[in-house]
Amino acid sequence: MSSHYLHPLLSPRSVAVFGASAREDSVAGVIYANLRKSGFTGPVYPVNPKYEILLGEKCYANASDLPETPDLAIIATPAPTVAGIMDECGKRGVRNAVVLSAGFREIGAPGIVLEEAIASMAKKHGIRFIGPNCLGIQRPSIGLNATFALGTALPGDLALVSQSGALCTAMLDWAESNGIGFSSVISTGASADLDFGEILDYLAYDPRTKGILLYIEGIRDARRFMSALRAVSRLKPIVMIKVGRHEAGSKAAQSHTGALAGSDAVFDALVRRAGVVRVKTIMQLFACARALSTHIKPTGNRLAIVTNGGGPGVMATDLAMDVGVRLAELSAPTMEKLNQALPPTWSHGNPVDIIGDAGAARYQAALEACLADPGVDGVLAMLTPQAMTKPTEAAQAVVEVAKQSNKPLLSCWMGESQVAEGRTLFKEAGIPYFTTPEPAVEVFSYLSAFYENQRLLMQTPASLSHQAEPDIEGARLIVESALAQGRHTLTEVESKALLSAFHIPVAQTLIAREATEAMLMAQQMGFPVVMKINSQQISHKSDVGGVRLGLSSGQAVRAAFMGMMTEVHKHQPDAKLDGVVIEPMISRPNAREVLIGVATDPVLGPVIMFGAGGVDVEAMQDRAVALPPLNHFLADDLIKRTRVHKLLGKFRNRPAANIEALEKILLRVSEMVCALPWLEELDINPLLVDEHGALAADARIIIRPRPPAADRYSHMAIHPYPAHLVTQWQLPNGVDVTIRPIRPEDAEMTQEFVRGLSAETKYFRYMDAVQELSPAMLVRLTQIDYDREMALLVVAEQEGKQVELGVARYAVNPDGLSCEFAVVVEDHWQHQGIAHKLMDVLMDLARTKGLRRIEGEVLKSNTRMLKLCAGLGFKAETHPEDDAVKLISREL
Repeated sequence: MSSHYLHPLLSPRSVAVFGASAREDSVAGVIYANLRKSGFTGPVYPVNPKYEILLGEKCYANASDLPETPDLAIIATPAPTVAGIMDECGKRGVRNAVVLSAGFREIGAPGIVLEEAIASMAKKHGIRFIGPNCLGIQRPSIGLNATFALGTALPGDLALVSQSGALCTAMLDWAESNGIGFSSVISTGASADLDFGEILDYLAYDPRTKGILLYIEGIRDARRFMSALRAVSRLKPIVMIKVGRHEAGSKAAQSHTGALAGSDAVFDALVRRAGVVRVKTIMQLFACARALSTHIKPTGNRLAIVTNGGGPGVMATDLAMDVGVRLAELSAPTMEKLNQALPPTWSHGNPVDIIGDAGAARYQAALEACLADPGVDGVLAMLTPQAMTKPTEAAQAVVEVAKQSNKPLLSCWMGESQVAEGRTLFKEAGIPYFTTPEPAVEVFSYLSAFYENQRLLMQTPASLSHQAEPDIEGARLIVESALAQGRHTLTEVESKALLSAFHIPVAQTLIAREATEAMLMAQQMGFPVVMKINSQQISHKSDVGGVRLGLSSGQAVRAAFMGMMTEVHKHQPDAKLDGVVIEPMISRPNAREVLIGVATDPVLGPVIMFGAGGVDVEAMQDRAVALPPLNHFLADDLIKRTRVHKLLGKFRNRPAANIEALEKILLRVSEMVCALPWLEELDINPLLVDEHGALAADARIIIRPRPPAADRYSHMAIHPYPAHLVTQWQLPNGVDVTIRPIRPEDAEMTQEFVRGLSAETKYFRYMDAVQELSPAMLVRLTQIDYDREMALLVVAEQEGKQVELGVARYAVNPDGLSCEFAVVVEDHWQHQGIAHKLMDVLMDLARTKGLRRIEGEVLKSNTRMLKLCAGLGFKAETHPEDDAVKLISREL
């Protein structure tokens, strides 16, 4: 952990407080006092030209007077002075700061100027900083309390990262009274420099952090945030609250932090794909914090409820149904155990009502039976104090049962004075405890959602699905032609041509610019036909009288043309009318009308929408949102999250719709999003789906010019699996191999590869006596973010399965201009040119990412690796801190 570039900021050995004073009502005064009494063992230097001695300590006038360069500068002075202090710190060699001062972006234009000034000064000197307008940071394990909060957090293994300082103080106050501790408390404020992404990177590998709580108002760097979120959630559970769910709240959040909040539905889609749990209220965040502090990890959402009261059991059941928690179906062996242990009057089902006179033994028997059932993912034990009840003894039984099971066991002892001692037992045993059923069930639902979202996180779709190759060049020509004409809205004919380029079935479409031409086209097409107005200025044709259905004769077509032109002009006189569109009247009596769309969120980029279609789409408000790219698993999940999904099955006399055809079109739209960064909006509405397939009856596409980018997927929040990098190669011994980027499903193969390496090769690669990879390391190496790192495998087919022969990887350094690499080849496959080939490909990829330098560390005794690197143009020098290691590097 000490090698992370944020370590000196978040675990400093020395601190300077700029603005320190003896005033108890000043921010800097409180911070200085907190640092002195919180147990921080390093030096704390007060800096304020108004004092020579402050609270018995020497006070310094400015940064240049300090006796040493501190690891961290805490700045709590008026906003106009901060840029100057940042300059002083930079000249003194300080490289980390926390700016607590307010009066920046949140006050408008004058504050934005000041904020840009401190950011510019920090960049000039290479200073990384948190803030401005923040509460500060706490690291209880080292006694660091650099906040103006009253009191220091208890040490623990939860990290709290919040854009709101007020939320931090409320959480700290609540946590102290509930005995919950923290590894870190980080108030990010306006995030003018360090944002959630980099802080999450640090916490991912902080050994003191086991779970993370986030309070988010808005984000700045969507790709970095998503990348870090996905990386961390593979290793540690994250629970977040994101405010600004409605427009008014979003505006309030924006004025608070100056960050774009983004659409709430889109943010929900991000959370699902990141494997993260989102809560909606502070109380839910508190409840999840309590559960996370006990390290419970559900592996599903099937809940069993054990209660001594029928009413509370029904309440818990109702809420479980409301929040999507499934009541577990108890197996026959479990029912038999319960029948033997419980009185005949028990409920004989779930909830397991063990009757009001239940004692400790009955609780123990019921809980043990339920926890042993493979169809149960967790149990909620409930008690209401009744005349025959002994709450403390029953609580002790729960504690003993919890020790014997890895499944989550939550408790809800309702009441107050009679159950207080039982709750104390739960608190001491680390069992989540609640006073009412609602928060208990909600917490189980949120934490079990973590399991479901982890399945979504594991999905790594490619930019192209395994279907017929689309005509990407033809699609680009359509887009570029429209942009060259200064148009951003494609005509319906162009829109359908674009869909056809990606093999999406469309209704035949012809354009007629006068009545006779329309009649002739209709006769050629065959009656009946549909006529629609053709105008770039009109999006919703039905609203202005721009649609005629079922025209069954030439005379009807002529009359419809004339009438439509008059009516549309009356409704929208400024619109330029470019004739009409003629299409065949599609007869699909069993078709359901659905919508597939693409929208571009200002923060998170393109998203794909699915829901009920037709002219009433806005009123129906039935939609689900997903971040591209999609695969079959994600497309199926997207469809099932809508109400219209129920209508796609067999219904009355209508056969089930062809879901496979619908999924294929979703995958095609995903391909469009990946391949066409100019795509701003897309509406396929209606998309007609029946038992025979799917057909796009209408389409509307809006495009926007985009500057060229080195990364073909820079417009997307999630980098697709780079399938275009898969290549075939033949070894000198004639064996055919594949070179491809690593995938999450390669975990088992990677573990076998490492196990098969000789002790010497393992030591040369990991500089340690590694036998096999830990689960966390395996996740880290196989579930990568292709935007920030790359791992290339060489695999061969042996006895019907793929075997890993070698791997080379790089990870981009924090400067964004260089990367660190590693390469290893299985012992039996060395001397076949694999390492050289992998390094050539890896360096080419690094160049295309805009990286300028590649570097690594090699043991001096690893002569073969040093020889390989020399042949590739690397220069070697002795490591300044370890003469047994060579630092190797080259320009790209």
